[in-house]
Amino acid sequence: MLLQYKMIKRAILLSAIVVLSQVAAQAQVTQPTWWWGLSGAANFNFYDGTTQTLNSSLMVPTAFHKGFGIKPYGSVLVEYRPAGIWGIMLNVGYDGRGGKFNDVVAPCNCDATLHTDAAYVAVEPSLRLAVPASNLYFFAGPRLAFNIQNGFSYTQVKQLNTNGELSNMRKTLVSGQVGVGYEIPLASATNPNKINLSPFVSYQPYFGQAPRSIESWQVTTIRAGIALKFGKGHKKVVEIPAAAIVPVAVDVTFSVRAPKAVPLKRQVSETLPLLNAVFFDDGANTIPDRYIALNKAQADNFKEEQLQEEQSVTMSGRSARQLNVYHNILNILGDRMRTNPGTTISLTGAPAGDGKIMAESIKMYLTDTFGINGSRITTLARKKPANPSEQPGGNKELVLLRAEDRRVDIASTSPELLMEVGGGMMKPVHINTMQTDPLDSYVVLNVDGAKKQLNSWSINATDDRSVTQHYGPFTNDQESISGIAMIGNNPEGNYKITMTGETKNGTTITKENTVHLIRQDAAIQKGLRYSVVFDFDKAIGIASYNKLLTDIVSPLITDGSTVIVHGHTDIIGEEDYNQKLSDSRAQQTQKVLESSLSATGKNNVKFETLGFGEDINHSPFENALPEERFYNRTVVIDIIPTNK
Repeated sequence: MLLQYKMIKRAILLSAIVVLSQVAAQAQVTQPTWWWGLSGAANFNFYDGTTQTLNSSLMVPTAFHKGFGIKPYGSVLVEYRPAGIWGIMLNVGYDGRGGKFNDVVAPCNCDATLHTDAAYVAVEPSLRLAVPASNLYFFAGPRLAFNIQNGFSYTQVKQLNTNGELSNMRKTLVSGQVGVGYEIPLASATNPNKINLSPFVSYQPYFGQAPRSIESWQVTTIRAGIALKFGKGHKKVVEIPAAAIVPVAVDVTFSVRAPKAVPLKRQVSETLPLLNAVFFDDGANTIPDRYIALNKAQADNFKEEQLQEEQSVTMSGRSARQLNVYHNILNILGDRMRTNPGTTISLTGAPAGDGKIMAESIKMYLTDTFGINGSRITTLARKKPANPSEQPGGNKELVLLRAEDRRVDIASTSPELLMEVGGGMMKPVHINTMQTDPLDSYVVLNVDGAKKQLNSWSINATDDRSVTQHYGPFTNDQESISGIAMIGNNPEGNYKITMTGETKNGTTITKENTVHLIRQDAAIQKGLRYSVVFDFDKAIGIASYNKLLTDIVSPLITDGSTVIVHGHTDIIGEEDYNQKLSDSRAQQTQKVLESSLSATGKNNVKFETLGFGEDINHSPFENALPEERFYNRTVVIDIIPTNK
C-alpha cells in the first residue's frame, strides 16, 4: 500500500468564517469511571524444561522436555478508569495451563506420550495505560494463581496407559504478565449506558511459572481473547463560545501519474543476485528440505544454464521462480566448482555449537553428490555470522533475527564463484522470465500531506461511459492502482479521478484529476532487471555496489529509456522507519546511476523512483523464510527501453 515518493507541492485551503458573539450548547456524555464485564480467551501454553517423575509411584523411563497446548481462560473483571491515561484492572477466573509434551521414544523403542491438565484460579491485578486519542491500551501486572487441577495421562504404546495426579505441584504461583488491548464501543456516543468489546493479547513469561517444586518444567503462555465490558457514563452540557471554535486549515495536494501505455506483460532478462548463505532450521543440523537436493546421477547432468530459461511449469506464489533458483544454490555451487577445478571455498557456520556440523553437511553434499575434492572446502564455525542480523542491544523480533543468523556463509576468492558486488554475493544467475502486471503499468496517486491531516481517503475512477470503480480507503501519502485492472478489456479510455478525504476534524474534502490510458497488448516489450540486496537495517551499502551500477547496469541504459527504481524492506521493525529506509536505498541508487549516465552523455533518461517500505502488496517475496526477508531488503532496477 505504500508509495511514498513525495512530490514537493503544497496548497492552502480557505479557512471557515468564525462567527464571534454566538454560544454553542453541546451535550456530551462522560466516559464511565467503573467498568464490569466478562472475558474469554485461549491460552497458548509452551512447555520447556524436564519432566520425568510424575508422582511417587511413577517415574517414566524417558524424560519429556518441550510441549504445547491450547486451553481455555475465562474471567470476571472490573476496571477503574479515572480521568487521564492510567487505570486499574482486575481479572479473576479459570486459567487452563494444560498441554501435551512432544512425544519421546521409550527404551522399548516405542512412542511415549504425556498430557497434562493443570489448571488454576488466577487473580490478575494490572496497571492500565491508555494511548491518548486512541482506543488502544496497554496493561501489566502480577499474576497470583491457585492450583485446582493437576491430572496427567501417560501412554507408552502397547505397554502402559495410565492416568493420575502430578505430585509436588505448587499450590500457589506468583508471576507476571504484559499485554495490549483495543476498546471497540458498541453503544452510541450519546448513550450513557456504555458497552465495549475489547480484543486483547497478553504475554506471560516463564518467570515464576514453574508448576512443580521438583525438576525444571516451565510454562510460558500467550493469551488471546476478547472481553465484554459494561459501564455507565453521565450526560452534561458544555457551552462553547463560537469564537473559540477555530477552523483547521487542511494542506493537502492531489496529483496523478499514469503510464502513457499500459503494458499487460513484459519479457524480462533478470540478473538475479545469489545469497551466499544457506539457512538452517532451528534445532536441526541437516540441510532443510526446501533446498533442492540432487542424487549423483542428476548432479552429473545438472548445468546452471538449466535454471536460466523460462520454466514451462507454472509456479505459484510471489517470486517463486527466483526463489527456486536460489534454492538450487548448492547445485549451482557444485556445478561452478566442477567446471572450475582450481577454485576453493570456505563454509562458516553459526552459531558455534552447531555451525561446524551444519558446514560439514554442506561439504558432504558437494563431495558426495558433485564429486568435489574435500581439500578444496574448508569448514569453520563462529558464534555469529560476520554480518549478523541480531545487533547488540536489540530486543525486538529476536526470533526472526536469530533465525537469519542460523546459517552457513559461503566465501571464496575465486571470481568464478563469487562476485564483488557488495557483501561478497554469489556470482549472479541470469534468468529469463515473463513479468505480468509490470510496475510501470500502475497509476500512481499522490495525496501529499494525507498521513498527517486525513483520517483516510478514497478514489473513484469514472470512465467515458460513466462507469465508476472505487478504490480505498487509504491512509498514506502515496498509493498505486493497477492500470490493467482499471482499463480492463477496453483499448483505451479517459478517466476522471476523484479523491475524497476525511480530515482529522471530521470535514470532507474532494479533489479531481484526469488520466488517459491506452492498453498495450500488441507486442511483448522486453526489459532488463537488476537487484541490489542489503544486509539487515543497512542503507549505506550502496557504495559497495558502485562498480556494478556504473560498469554493468549504466551502460545498458539507452537514451530515451525509463528506469524504475523501487526499494523494499522486510517486515522487521517499525513501518514508518522501513518506509524511510526503502526511500533512502532507492534514492541513493538513482543518484549513482544518474551520475554515471551524465558522465557518458546520456541525459534523456526518465527515472521513476519509489519506496514501498515493508508493504506486502508490493514486496518481491514473502517474509516467512530468512532468505525471503533477505531478498526483500532490496532495490530492484527495471530498465524499460524506448518503444520502436
